[in-house]
Amino acid sequence: MQELAGKIVRRFHRSPVAPMFYRSVGKTDTGAVVELILSLRAKMPVKPLIRIGPDQDGGYLLPDDLDGIRYAFSPGIAYESRFEAALADMGIHVFMADFSVDGPAVANERFTFLKKFIGSYNSATHITLDDWIESCIGADTSDLLLQMDIEGAEYEVLLNCSDRAINQFRIIVLEVHQMGRLFERSQFPIFQAVFRRLLRTHNVVHIHPNNYCGAVEIDGVTIPHIMELTFYRNDRPVEGFFLGKYPHPLDRPNKSNKPEMVLPDIWAREP
Repeated sequence: MQELAGKIVRRFHRSPVAPMFYRSVGKTDTGAVVELILSLRAKMPVKPLIRIGPDQDGGYLLPDDLDGIRYAFSPGIAYESRFEAALADMGIHVFMADFSVDGPAVANERFTFLKKFIGSYNSATHITLDDWIESCIGADTSDLLLQMDIEGAEYEVLLNCSDRAINQFRIIVLEVHQMGRLFERSQFPIFQAVFRRLLRTHNVVHIHPNNYCGAVEIDGVTIPHIMELTFYRNDRPVEGFFLGKYPHPLDRPNKSNKPEMVLPDIWAREP
């Protein structure tokens, strides 16, 4: 992997000098950034990808492998609940949490809402992922689904939760924020730790850049600031790296009045 990362750095390198910003905060070694990106390249699940939710922000691609999943957890709902409503229509009970709103955008008998943020500690406004799961389903060990869009708090949540919690999720749909900060030396270890932890038990099976916030390019490596990643537990079959064309035919721009962001080649295929 390190040799491959070096190959990509040489291929994409355009400027030997980092922006002035990185001279003050310290810049991550480009090879380390590339190596992490390569580890996140999507694999192709045996089950086809389907789109659940709206044809805009709030809709996601995940494997058509929901049989046996009785419960989904969706922290960070804001004012969009059509993904959760679609799961409820499939017979899945959806637990939702968000302190910033008083409830989901639509009512549904298969929704249970908690007015708290998911975080790394418990308080009047926060609850950990482990304690939230236990409070909702007790000792039930069946497979779960997680869809998490919590505006940057995903890193502390995923580093704080137990292996048991991560392993129980057959599918994790994760919106990751501030990805351009991979090049900040102080921030890179956090991203690296989160993704290494997830990749121990799950494969990435889909990547979609969010077109709201653009991307950063350093040393010829382009990183979208916000991305949607679908993780699929590695006891479910995959067929090697996805070599198809991005955007996926089921992808839609998050912001409909802006052009879709094309996933940079470094993220998309075998070099």
